[in-house]
Amino acid sequence: MDARSVSFDRAAEYYDATRGRSATATARETAVLAAALPREAPVLEIGVGTGQVALPLHEAGVSMVGLDLSLAMMTVLMDKAGSRRPFPLVNGDATALPFGDDRFDAALFRWVLHLIPDWRDAIAELVRVVRPGGVVLATLGGAGSGPKSAIRKRFAELAGIDGRPAGLDWSDLDGLDEAFRRHGAVIGELEPFEDQDTETVEEYVQFLADDRYSWTWSATEEARLRAAVEVRAWAEAEFGPLEKLPATTTYTVQWRTYRLP
Repeated sequence: MDARSVSFDRAAEYYDATRGRSATATARETAVLAAALPREAPVLEIGVGTGQVALPLHEAGVSMVGLDLSLAMMTVLMDKAGSRRPFPLVNGDATALPFGDDRFDAALFRWVLHLIPDWRDAIAELVRVVRPGGVVLATLGGAGSGPKSAIRKRFAELAGIDGRPAGLDWSDLDGLDEAFRRHGAVIGELEPFEDQDTETVEEYVQFLADDRYSWTWSATEEARLRAAVEVRAWAEAEFGPLEKLPATTTYTVQWRTYRLP
């Protein structure tokens, strides 16, 4: 497997339209995170992307620093902030952070470790740059459940690709906990909240054809398009007409806390 972290340059134009929280859940997430983070001391977000987490936290008074492998994603962030850098932005890889030891009082990440084959190195780097007694906040997200999960597995088979992520599995909280535990971190949780997945199953299948998910990027265009046609027919045989499946599903968002020794 390629050991390089996955850049989201190719997803920058459509990322915010296909991923993110609802406005209500974004407000709740910002409040929950801000309550657990220092205000004046610098907080690092790895995989800052288009600023879906960092921009609201910055507006809430948290002193943010963002790092991302993708310049294109951070360009979108700056466009959203009025064509300027609202806080320091650094182009770099989370497995080799360009910061000195104990540089930050806290750090956070959302939906990023699945893109990093050497994700344990990224955790070690966070432990290095966050001061003793500081905290790292993390959430992994998910790869979809119900029909979407079954469709993902079937699509990967049809396209001849590995449907697993390049790095940590989307739902492997036990693996994440164990990696931090090896660094002596004390594990906790923030207050959970709910959000809704409004991406329909029909949209999901179309996005597979359109190559919108990073786990499909290893497929050739020919294999991807063929698999998309075949998986649609398979899904309709398994679940019925896709347009009639539920349009929204509710899920719980849970952020972990890792307090460093």
